[in-house]
Amino acid sequence: MAELNSAEAKHLGAPVREVVYLSTGKLNEFVPEPRRALPAVKFHAGGSFAGVDVASPVSDSVREMRRHLARVEKRMGRDTPWYTEPGLAPGCWVRFEAALDWVTLPGRYQDLVLFVDSVDSSGPGFRRLLLHGSARHLRGGPPVQVEGPALTGFEGGHSAGTIFVTQAGRVVSALAPEATSGPLSRNGIRDLLAALDSQRPTVSTAARVNGLARVSALLPAAGGDGGCLVASPLIVEYVK
Repeated sequence: MAELNSAEAKHLGAPVREVVYLSTGKLNEFVPEPRRALPAVKFHAGGSFAGVDVASPVSDSVREMRRHLARVEKRMGRDTPWYTEPGLAPGCWVRFEAALDWVTLPGRYQDLVLFVDSVDSSGPGFRRLLLHGSARHLRGGPPVQVEGPALTGFEGGHSAGTIFVTQAGRVVSALAPEATSGPLSRNGIRDLLAALDSQRPTVSTAARVNGLARVSALLPAAGGDGGCLVASPLIVEYVK
């Protein structure tokens, strides 16, 4: 993994790692002992560990967040299933490792970041992985922005520009950070994957990453494909 600078490594201790994405909201759901919420931390592009502002000297809140993340990963690592295992259901936690692109979409959904694998890298009959989260939890530079699926009429309306009015658009709307719930149709997920795959020649962010995520939906296998697991990540980091 890429290294933090020496001052950061000295203050943070433990093995150096490079985090792509970290959701402090999900992290706070795992209440540390004593039972209290972790202090708020500042996020910004191009920051240090997990996007946290660690100006010297490192604050106790950053140290505690770092320790709490290590405890959560250790606890979940023992019995958290792999994302390709059978019997998974929405709401459960999974571990993953895959070569993923991370992209955003134009317009009103630019705060939505999608991590998606390649149908070529996953292979026939293998379950694909689609992660969705808020771009404000990303660390470092912005992801690549891609266009969405082809537009069609919707409920008698008219489509123009890059506004989604397809089944895939409904899925995007449901996955957006501000959404509370929404339909995730089988065809919509497949349309969204197809649209992202069609943009792959222009996307150059693919890297091997691993992490933990909570399942949002499961697209069943059909027609020789392995389906797709849709999930919202707690943490995504580069593989060594």
